[in-house]
Amino acid sequence: MLLYHKPVGELVTRSDPGGRPTVFSRLPPGRWVAVGRLDINSAGLLLFTDSGELANRLMHPRYEVEREYEARVHGRLAPNVLEKLRTGIQLEDGPASFSSIAPAREKEGTGSNHWYRVSLHEGRNREVRRLFEAAGARVNRLTRVRYGTVELPRDLLPGSWLELDSGRVQGLLAIEKEVKLQKL
Repeated sequence: MLLYHKPVGELVTRSDPGGRPTVFSRLPPGRWVAVGRLDINSAGLLLFTDSGELANRLMHPRYEVEREYEARVHGRLAPNVLEKLRTGIQLEDGPASFSSIAPAREKEGTGSNHWYRVSLHEGRNREVRRLFEAAGARVNRLTRVRYGTVELPRDLLPGSWLELDSGRVQGLLAIEKEVKLQKL
């Protein structure tokens, strides 16, 4: 399993007819399957595996693998808007909410931009951006910083990857066992 720091401007696809750069062009040779996606304007942590079954288990909504993001938003969100984002907003593909949302104090913005740290348990298409938009806010920078138990290392440069050690992979796999026990 690989951890990749996706920069803005790369697509999560094997090839692009328009010739834009893809994340797969930077990975070592192999049959890599992306665990989730990030849009072209988002950056951050992507996981890759050579097992389609493992990728499916990590992405399937029933396992509720938490994803965490840092989002820079134009404007400061009022407390009632933060609460609305926690309790749920109806999107065109169903209800959605953040499991947590808080100002990212270490990155607190100056001027008109403010950072928020958000997490959710699904990975629907552009869900973080769409939630903020539905609440009347515009995201102008989005970075995934955690997927399950795996965090994006601060010293891993955009466009770089590293191989996960077996302990970190086992930590990801333990998520499935925890979810099964909780549902019994």
